Amino acid sequence: MKKLVASLLVASMALGLTACGGSSDSTASTGESTGTAAAGTEAAATAEATTTSAETNVLNINLASEPDYLDPALNSSVDGGCLAVNSFAGLYTYDKDGNLIPALATDMPEVSEDGTEYTVHMIESKWSNGDDLKASDFVYSWNRVIDEKTAADYAYLFDVIARNDDGTLAVETPDDYTLVIKLVSPCPYFNDLMAFPTFYPVHQASVEAADPDGTVPGKWAQEAGFVCNGAYTLESWNHNESMVYVKNPNFYDAANVTMDELHFMLSADDTATYAAYNSGDLDYIDSVPNDEIPSLNGVNPEFGILDNLGTYYIGFNVNDPIFDGKTEEEAAKMREAISLLVDRQFIVENVGQTGQIPADSFVPEGMADGNGGVFKTADTSYYDATATGAGELETAKGLLEEAGYTFTDNGDGTYAVDPAISMTYLTNDGTGHIAVAESVQQDVALLGINLEIKSEDWNVFLEDRKSGNFTIAREGWLADYNDPVNMLEIFTSDSGNNDMQLGKGTPVSSSPDWTAYDELIDQIRTTTDFAARVDLMHQAEDMLMDTWAVVPIYYYNDIYMQKSNVTGIYATVFGMKYFMYATKTA
Repeated sequence: MKKLVASLLVASMALGLTACGGSSDSTASTGESTGTAAAGTEAAATAEATTTSAETNVLNINLASEPDYLDPALNSSVDGGCLAVNSFAGLYTYDKDGNLIPALATDMPEVSEDGTEYTVHMIESKWSNGDDLKASDFVYSWNRVIDEKTAADYAYLFDVIARNDDGTLAVETPDDYTLVIKLVSPCPYFNDLMAFPTFYPVHQASVEAADPDGTVPGKWAQEAGFVCNGAYTLESWNHNESMVYVKNPNFYDAANVTMDELHFMLSADDTATYAAYNSGDLDYIDSVPNDEIPSLNGVNPEFGILDNLGTYYIGFNVNDPIFDGKTEEEAAKMREAISLLVDRQFIVENVGQTGQIPADSFVPEGMADGNGGVFKTADTSYYDATATGAGELETAKGLLEEAGYTFTDNGDGTYAVDPAISMTYLTNDGTGHIAVAESVQQDVALLGINLEIKSEDWNVFLEDRKSGNFTIAREGWLADYNDPVNMLEIFTSDSGNNDMQLGKGTPVSSSPDWTAYDELIDQIRTTTDFAARVDLMHQAEDMLMDTWAVVPIYYYNDIYMQKSNVTGIYATVFGMKYFMYATKTA
């Protein structure tokens, strides 16, 4: 039955990248390359290149639909992160080889002997309106992120920085161009944090003028023309249609910016964007219809695959009424049963089609452990990801029986379940996500579970997940930095990225007590024994997987198409794409 459905789906499936270590939606790492991959890598040059645009000073791009936020403090999606790295600049950034390098810093930080004090000396630079950008701008911006009125999803990233008695961050400015940052304890990834968009500065006067009472924290960046400090400024924004970014002459590295303008088409319709690409209206796209992948992969020199560090997964709202009347253990068995029914191998072979690896853990393959090694080893597996699906039918049935359900054999390899189980699978627009949902729908139907699919616009989808307005939802997470805690800390009870609602809301009998998890993450953040820290992170992943609130599907990679006359675009394994040093020939 699966093979028949696959042939019907293949004409309408597509997977693209949407959300940050963000929340994300790309594909899994092929392992063919490591670190940062240059987006100009050629495939086998056996197909004709598509029509190109002769406008050499303009790069025409599609990454996703309307961004949720352009304020770096509020953004938590990959597409928004890509816009941020091209329109803002922090203390550090990444080069085309994936190396961390100074941006507004003069050099790498000076670190105290005990690893808890970082001193960063800054270059003199300006905001796009000509104002001087000083160390105090970072102090303001970082404290704004942790302010409860800002309600930033990523506020927890600053928990590694010590606090003053008044609750503000222990960051001092001995002069206009020096920052002294005091940490709670040594942090192996702090340099990478300073390159992450949430740590970018924002223009205080602009923020406060647009929102004097602090009730709409992102208002200052909701229309074109806002003050920034990156390679480009947003000149025009036709909401839900297009954005035009123009070169910022006050950017600290403006002399080396080679592309004058970036024109973004805002659309999640990969059929439309692929047509625009083929007609020459777009130079770079971040997804293609899945039925086109076999004719492109390894054939068309404009098609490429980038490594990512992240996991595509399904998530359960642990506080959803579907678990009412169940114990914590029974609710976990329900979720585990559904996880075992998902045919991951089918999904990667028939939906992804670009070498994604079925996921048997939440922390992805290849992630460093913060102590000189790799976190995921051969024994870090929670199930056989290549064997889930129909082969685990009886095991899944047994788990549901332990959770209080009974079954009647239909005589055709399927069962009817009593009492009935019916739930809605929430996803954003995108034929690839819907194709995954339809595959899961068939898988769980083997045990009589009814799964309805509901697709929403990107911004509505993000808000419904965040507020817990769902039972089961499409999820994805690209790492913000190369350390397992980034994959694990998103599930603390105070995290704005904890869509699974673990430790949130009014406790019910079926939801896990999450206090021990929060304490474990705090211990991971503060321990000075990095070897012990690795063990603690494995304990945290074990605790997370014991809930089965997350159902890993595959490890991400990222497909794209880039015109043959465009070079110089590069991307990181964290999903960030840098367009400012691109060149385009006629």
